[in-house]
Amino acid sequence: MSEVKQISDDKKIKVLIIAPSAPLVGGQAVQARRIVNNFAAEPRLQVDLQPNNPQWFPRLQQIKFVRSVLTPLFYLIELLTRVPRYDIIHVFSASYFTFVYVTVPALLAAKLFGKKTILNYRSGEAEDFFTRWGKALLGIVRAFDAVIAPSNFLVDVFAKLDVKARSISNFIFVDKYIFRERLPLRPVFLSNRILEPLYNIDCILRAFKIIQSKYADAKLIVAHEGFDRKRLEAIACDLKLNDVEFVGLVPHERIAELYDAVDIYLNSPNLDCMPGSLIECFASGLPIVSTNAGGIPYIVEDGVTGLLVELNDHGAIAEKAMLLIENAEVAKRIIENGRREAEKYSWTHVREKWLDLYEKLSGQSAVERTNITAVSSTQ
Repeated sequence: MSEVKQISDDKKIKVLIIAPSAPLVGGQAVQARRIVNNFAAEPRLQVDLQPNNPQWFPRLQQIKFVRSVLTPLFYLIELLTRVPRYDIIHVFSASYFTFVYVTVPALLAAKLFGKKTILNYRSGEAEDFFTRWGKALLGIVRAFDAVIAPSNFLVDVFAKLDVKARSISNFIFVDKYIFRERLPLRPVFLSNRILEPLYNIDCILRAFKIIQSKYADAKLIVAHEGFDRKRLEAIACDLKLNDVEFVGLVPHERIAELYDAVDIYLNSPNLDCMPGSLIECFASGLPIVSTNAGGIPYIVEDGVTGLLVELNDHGAIAEKAMLLIENAEVAKRIIENGRREAEKYSWTHVREKWLDLYEKLSGQSAVERTNITAVSSTQ
C-alpha cells in the first residue's frame, strides 16, 4: 500500500504559489490562500504557498529600514531552497516595486532550475506601469510560460501591449455569504477597501456628507486599514460627519457578518482590476454604487448588477446611493441580478480552469491524471 501511495505522490503535479501572506492582507493573499486550501484534497495536485514576505524575525521586520533589507533577502533564500522541489512556479504579482522585488527573483529562480512558470498579474495599474517602466519589463512578462489575469480587463490591456494572456477570475464561496433582500434599504453604508489614496475613500466621505444632509440617521462603516487612516479620520472630522465608524480590518471569517449589517456598498477607486469585494456583495444581496475605474465595468453592469459613476464624482455617488434607497424597483433588480452573477465566480467554475492549466504546463495527460485519481480513491 505504501508503495502504491509513493507512486501516486511522485506523479502529482507540484505547484508552488508565491503570494503575500500574513501580516499583509489583500486580494492577492486571500485568493492565493483559497487556491491552496481548496486544492489540499485534490489527488492530482500538491499546491503549497511560498510567502513573498517571509517573517523570520517578525518584530525586527516591523522596523521599516530593517524590513526593506531583510525581507527580500529571506525571500530569495526561501526561493532557492523551495523552487527545486516543484514542477510549476505560480507567481502572484502587481505593479511597480512589487513586480521587481517579487516577480523577477521568482522567474529567475524558476528558470535556473528549469521549472514551468505562471504569472498571475493582478493590478489595475498595468497599462500605466508598463508604459512608464519600459519594454524591458514586458520581456520579463513574456518569459513566463503562461500569463493569467483575473478579468478580461487586464487581458485587453495585455493585448494592447502585444502580450497574450487569459482570464481566470477570482472566486468566492457563495453559500458562505448571508443573502437577503434588503427592502426597503436603510441608509447604512459600507466601504472596505484599503485606506490608501488609490482607493479614494475621500470621495466616499464627501458623498456621505451629501447623503447625511438628507438622511440624518445615515451611517457609514469604513472597514479596513492603511497608512491613510489618520488623514481620512481628519477629513471626516472636518466635514462634521456623524456616525462614521472606522472599525479597522475585519477578519475574513467575519466578512459575511459585516456585509449583513449594512444595506449599500460604496466603492470609489481611481484604478482597479477585479475587486473580490464586489463579488462578495453580489452573493450577499448588497447593492453596489461604484466608480467605473479600470476593470470594474467588466464585473458590474451599470443599471443591471450595480450603479456606476465617473471617477472622483462624489455627487454622483451620493445621487445613486439615494436612488437605491428611494426606488425599491431599481434596488430589487440590482440585488436579484447580482445574486445570479455571483454564481459565475464559484470555486466549481474556476477549479477546472486551474487544473487544466497546471496539467498543460506539466505535460501530464488527462489519462495519467485519471489514473492518479483512481489509485487515490482505492487507498
